[in-house]
Amino acid sequence: MSYGISVRFCKIMITAAMLLLVAQAQAISATALQQGIPSLAPMLEQVTPAVVSIRVSKVMPTSGRDREQLGLSYATGAGSGVIVDAVQGLIITNHHVVANASRITVRLSDQRTLEAVLLGSDPGTDVALLQVEAEDLTEIAFADVSTVAVGDYVVAIGNPFGIGQTVTSGIVSALGRAGINNDNYEDFIQTDAAINLGNSGGALVDMEGNLIGINTAIISGSGGSNGIGFAVPTDMVVSVMEHLKRDGEVRRGLLGVTIADATADIVAALEVDVEYGAVVTSVMPDSAAEKAGVQLSDVIVEIDGKEVRGSRQLRNIVGLMLQDQQVELVLYRNGIRESVQARIGGATGQAVAGNSAVAIRSEFRGAILEVVKDDNNHVNQGIEVVSLSQLGAAWAAGLREGDVIVEVNRRSTADIEAFNRATSASAADSRNSISALTVIREGRRILMFL
Repeated sequence: MSYGISVRFCKIMITAAMLLLVAQAQAISATALQQGIPSLAPMLEQVTPAVVSIRVSKVMPTSGRDREQLGLSYATGAGSGVIVDAVQGLIITNHHVVANASRITVRLSDQRTLEAVLLGSDPGTDVALLQVEAEDLTEIAFADVSTVAVGDYVVAIGNPFGIGQTVTSGIVSALGRAGINNDNYEDFIQTDAAINLGNSGGALVDMEGNLIGINTAIISGSGGSNGIGFAVPTDMVVSVMEHLKRDGEVRRGLLGVTIADATADIVAALEVDVEYGAVVTSVMPDSAAEKAGVQLSDVIVEIDGKEVRGSRQLRNIVGLMLQDQQVELVLYRNGIRESVQARIGGATGQAVAGNSAVAIRSEFRGAILEVVKDDNNHVNQGIEVVSLSQLGAAWAAGLREGDVIVEVNRRSTADIEAFNRATSASAADSRNSISALTVIREGRRILMFL
C-alpha cells in the first residue's frame, strides 16, 4: 500500500517539475540557451543597436563685475535615445536631455557619431523627437503596453554617467504611477531595473526586445539608483511623437471641465452606482463640454472607447488628443448610463452674475454663510460664503468668499435650515460623511466635496 502511494507521489512530483520547467521556459521565451544556460544576449544583440548615446552642448551666459566681462560659456550633458524609425532617422529621447541645447550629437552602437536635429519637444510628458541622416540604422519595435503586467521581466538600456551603453534587468514594479510632477502628464511604468543619470531617454524593453517605455526619472537621495525608476509608456510616447512630427509641439486638446476622482464617498454623495470614473465639478462656458451637454456631477467613465478610471487618466487622454477631434464620452447622469458627442477644443468666455442684500447667518466647517436675498428682501435660491477661515475644512475643499451654494447632494438649498438638514444627513450617514456642494462662482457652476 505504501509502495503504491510512493509511486503516485513520485509521478505527481515529476509532473509538477515538468510543469515548472515549462513555465520557466515560457518566462524566458525571448532568451536563448547558450550551452544550456539561459541568456538575454541574443535578444540584446538585436535590440541594443537601436539605443543611442546623446551628447548635448548648451550655451550658458557668464557674468563678471562689469559689462566688459560678460560672455558665453558652454556646458555639456549626456543622455540616451531610442531609434523608432530607421528610414526617417527618428529618435525618441527625454525633453530634459535636450532642453536648451545648441548642439545635439548622437553616437550609435557601431561608434558612428551623427549630428541630430530637434524636431520637437514636450515638457509636459518629458518626450522629445530628434532626427538624423544615416543609413543602416536599426529601429526598435513597440510593445502592446496593455499587455504589460506587474512582475513582468524587463531590461533597461542606456548610457549611465556617460560611460557607454549599459544593460540592467529587473521587473515591472508598478503601473500607472503619477505625482512625480503634478503639472505634467504622467502614467509611468515603475521598475527596479537600475536606472542612473544618463539613462534618461533610454529604452525599457520586455523579454522579446519590444519597447514598453522610455526611461525618464528615478527617486534617489544620492543621484544613484535605489531601485525606483520610471518610464513613459510607449502608448503615450506614440501619441506625443505624432504631435511632434506634425507640429513640433503638443497642441493640447481641452474638454473644458474640472474633474475629481469618483471615490466611494463622492459617488455615495451623488447617489450614483459606479466603481470608478471622473466626476465633473465644473463646466467652462462655451467649452467643448458645455456644447456637448456635459453637466455638473456627471461621472465620465469612458472616452472614445478608452476606460477612464480617474481624473488624471481623463486629463492624460484629452491632453494628447487633437484639437477639433470628435470624441464620444460615456458618462453616468442621475444613475443612468449615457453617451454624448464632443469636439475637442478650447474654452473661452465667462458669464458673471450678481446678488444683493443678505440675511440669516450660519457657520459650516470654518465658513460663515448667509442666505442671499434680492433688493425686495425676498429669499433667492442660494447661500453665500461671506467669510471663512483659511485653517478650516471649507477653505481646504476650495470654497471662497463670494461663492453661492445652491445645492447640497444635488438637491436645491434655498435657506440655512435646508442646508443644515442636508449636511447633517450626510454627516449622520455611516456610509458617507461627505456633502456634494454645487456652487456658483462668477457665473460658473462648480461641484465641491466636504
